[in-house]
Amino acid sequence: MTLIRIAALSAAMAWGLPAAAQDAPPKREALRVCQDPNNLPFSNTSAQGIENRIADVFGKALGLPVTYYSFPQRLAFIRNTLRYKLPGQDYPCDIVMGVPAGYDQVSVTKPYYRSTYALVFAQGKGMDQVRSGQDFLKLDRAMLTKLRIGLYDRSPASDWLSKHGLVDSGVPYQIMNADPNQYPGEIIEKDLAAGKIDAAIVWGPIAGYFAKRVTSPALTVVPLRSEPGVKFDYEMAMGVRYGEREWKQQVEGLLESRKAEIGAILKEFGVPIVDESYAAQKP
Repeated sequence: MTLIRIAALSAAMAWGLPAAAQDAPPKREALRVCQDPNNLPFSNTSAQGIENRIADVFGKALGLPVTYYSFPQRLAFIRNTLRYKLPGQDYPCDIVMGVPAGYDQVSVTKPYYRSTYALVFAQGKGMDQVRSGQDFLKLDRAMLTKLRIGLYDRSPASDWLSKHGLVDSGVPYQIMNADPNQYPGEIIEKDLAAGKIDAAIVWGPIAGYFAKRVTSPALTVVPLRSEPGVKFDYEMAMGVRYGEREWKQQVEGLLESRKAEIGAILKEFGVPIVDESYAAQKP
């Protein structure tokens, strides 16, 4: 689910010191993108994801072909892509198209969208009136405690269920799965659609994209607001190597000049876009 899940584990990642400032970069012959090969709605080897589409926009703006270097987004993704360099060889890729703002493993650009975790459920199951997290929590307690709510372990959803006394309703899924064929939307597209779980709480872009792909039953996506002690909303940015100031400025220029095209792509993929009001309110 892009680097949101890795950011939660960044303290466990081995990491070196930032690279020293570099000389003026050589002329680029391609827009070389670091990607996960099986991580829709963000990226895949068929270039069908949000980040692939945005990369195409950037490539056209730069007059460059887009190439990809793929590596599964497990631990050490950055070290094995953006920072990977064999002696005498060049880096295989120069940009990660989606990282949380403030992610310290890369030099982060200004954010280009804010989304939030979302609750997804099938219509006609007694939750049709739910339009917010608070609406959900106001459902009959006897009903809530019987629900099977799918979530990725060590995600904000775990903290939210714990905070509201619903730990026993949670059905945990592994956030780091060694199976290369596993993808984050399975929780919705397979298990929620099949009725194995009653609801799911996942990162917003995953919720919006896979809920649209499920035609039966009809699914509802409810963006969740952060609360004190539970952060659901994140600003997303792009990442380049430390020391590549000119490249970072160029990417930020593209983010600004191609804002409308990027926004249209996010809308097409069903990404829940939220504003600052979704951040936790200070007491």
